Amino acid sequence: MNNSDSAPQNENALRAFTTLEQFLNEDGWYPQRIGDKSVLRVGFAGQNGQFTCFAIIFGDYEQFLFYVIAPVKVREDVRPMVSEFVTRANYGLRIGNFEMDFFDGELRYKTSLDFEGERLTAGLVKNTIYPAVQTMDRYLPGLMSIIHGDKSPAEAVAELVGYRE
Repeated sequence: MNNSDSAPQNENALRAFTTLEQFLNEDGWYPQRIGDKSVLRVGFAGQNGQFTCFAIIFGDYEQFLFYVIAPVKVREDVRPMVSEFVTRANYGLRIGNFEMDFFDGELRYKTSLDFEGERLTAGLVKNTIYPAVQTMDRYLPGLMSIIHGDKSPAEAVAELVGYRE
């Protein structure tokens, strides 16, 4: 997880990072600060997998991003099929989206919030992070079925969202 931003500089971003860190601590996430950056690493144990997550405050833009990293890298030979899975899965998602790095096979789920000029609250943090971890956990079995060659992207997504083509 790369982040070229340094720690938040403006007052609102500093307050947001404090709110984020406090929420994660109080909610039992045990955040670890990554260097002097405005990045916190946390873990999440779902029903279908263990995930590494990154909570980032981009201070210059007053934006909060939350990434949930899939516990496997997507092999190069199945990246086109996983790309189709991601496209199909993203269609209709209301909060957040899947992303895949074609270079290294990292698959992640991202939620974000622009809080420019507004106060980031614990409730907004919660409403940003929980949909991300829940969605990644829900879709992980479908992803794994594609990686292992058990299902097509269309079959995997249809099974997860309850429809057939």
